Amino acid sequence: MAVRLPRPHRFDLWAALAGLLGGLLLWGIGLGTRPADEPIVLFDGRWPLLVPLAVTAGCELLRRSAPRVALLLGTLALTADTVTQGSIVTVLMYTDLMYAAVLYGPPASARRIPWITGLLTVAGSLVPYAVWRVPEALLIGVAIGVVSFAPASTGLIVRNHREAADAARLRAEQTALLAEMDRVQAVTAERARMARELHDMVANHLSAIAIHSTAALSLDDPATSREALTVIRENSVQGLSEMRRLIGLLRDGSGDLEPAATPTLDSLGSLVEGARANGLDVTLDAEYDAVPTPVGLAAYRMVQESLTNALKHAAPGRVTVWLRRLDDALALRVSSPHGDRDGPRAPGSGAGLVGMRERAALLGGSFEAGPVDGPDGTLWVVDATLPVTDTTQGASE
Repeated sequence: MAVRLPRPHRFDLWAALAGLLGGLLLWGIGLGTRPADEPIVLFDGRWPLLVPLAVTAGCELLRRSAPRVALLLGTLALTADTVTQGSIVTVLMYTDLMYAAVLYGPPASARRIPWITGLLTVAGSLVPYAVWRVPEALLIGVAIGVVSFAPASTGLIVRNHREAADAARLRAEQTALLAEMDRVQAVTAERARMARELHDMVANHLSAIAIHSTAALSLDDPATSREALTVIRENSVQGLSEMRRLIGLLRDGSGDLEPAATPTLDSLGSLVEGARANGLDVTLDAEYDAVPTPVGLAAYRMVQESLTNALKHAAPGRVTVWLRRLDDALALRVSSPHGDRDGPRAPGSGAGLVGMRERAALLGGSFEAGPVDGPDGTLWVVDATLPVTDTTQGASE
């Protein structure tokens, strides 16, 4: 199978062509780097220096795609050029091959080549001087340094700058990506928070309106209809008030604030009275001390949603709200009769249970809801435990 050579870069193609034409121009006018009578010149005349020139120009085509191969062949060509009258263009193209080998080569080559060329420069300065004991011998090391060590060092400096720039660009992209992820998470969290607030604020009143309007339409009794319309009006007014609070929160630029007049556990009595006005038989058994504001709000919303679910789905019977402050947590339980009901039902989406579970999770607490068999029949029980420690309070706020 034939080996497919890598395709040269466009700049490399122009560099090779320019080097070859420049070398031919100098060759045509007879300009070389050393006279023919020097001892180092083994092949005098004009024609032998064309071979190193052509090989070095061909190596320029590989300066990016195969930099180590190009440097190896270029070194052989420069050695051959040394025993001829020489061409300055061959030397210049070799310095570019050395520079490209460090800049575009593997990281190992980029680290080793400057060290090797540096050692060769030192050796080329000390060994001839030690042998001949003349200051002119130091010029050999200078020439080696100019041809090899200087372009290798330059390539290493440029490579380090490029790698630093790439690393900085990558860090900037990662920072932008993390910022975008944080923004998306913040928007998602805020949308979930708004959804919970909207559901908890409005669902109770709308459920009562739906149930009582259905009862008013199904019964041909003026007194019952008037009572149902009274309940509908009260829930409509309260629902509008809750909506105004939510709209005020959305218009406020500070998204970390709770709505104005945030309900607390002290408002449980009013909440239970409203549920009784809507037709529920509710018993409140609450004993608690002061709790953090987020815990109190979460407990209030859970009781509110549990009473709403009881109004929509519970069978006739007593609903019990039990609340206790433990050593480091607030425990609440809401139980209601579970089973078929004869009255009208309001449709549910399950968002209320999801919201209660999210509220408990945000505070590091636990939440369970489901049917439980009891001595008086099956009950639907909502159990939640909300930590009230200082650490939880600081994290939740």
